[in-house]
Amino acid sequence: MGTPKQLLSIQGTSLIRHLVKISIASTCDPVVVVLGANAHQIRTEIEDLPIQIVDNPQWRSGMGTTVSTGLAALLEWEPGLNAVLILVCDQPFVSTSLIDRLVVAYQSECHQIVATSYSETVGVPALFSDRYFAELLQLNADTGARRIIQQHLPETYTIDFPQGAIDLDTPDEYQAFLDFSGAIDLSTFRLSPN
Repeated sequence: MGTPKQLLSIQGTSLIRHLVKISIASTCDPVVVVLGANAHQIRTEIEDLPIQIVDNPQWRSGMGTTVSTGLAALLEWEPGLNAVLILVCDQPFVSTSLIDRLVVAYQSECHQIVATSYSETVGVPALFSDRYFAELLQLNADTGARRIIQQHLPETYTIDFPQGAIDLDTPDEYQAFLDFSGAIDLSTFRLSPN
């Protein structure tokens, strides 16, 4: 894409800064950001925000190492943690309201995993109870949290998030997003309650 996707501009700010600010505005605390490739360049974009930043020296091994590295650091800071919410930075339609809906569903529905569903997929953003921390800490290579969700679908409560299918992995996807998002204000974008 010519630039790290975390630094792609969406409505006047970088994708990473946009998603970090959404996370900070949610009920989740603390917010931990795990950096891999281009860590120094990306860090300067978010280091002024009230978050914890963790470097993943094994980022080349795949997204599973990002999850396990982030959770290990989070557990050092918050050893009594009973749940973790995982999201990725290339889903631009993640919102504070979506994050809070995941948390409320976890707290009120008593499900061990609360995940989002889109395009016949159940995946991230997703919230995992501490029952799954050992499995998350074992992730490596290119298997991310979705694998754990798939292995435990009967224990998983899902929230519809059709916009989750929109992620920014290619220049064409980014351009399509820019064409679409120019008509909406992402800072006030809200999901319907259904």
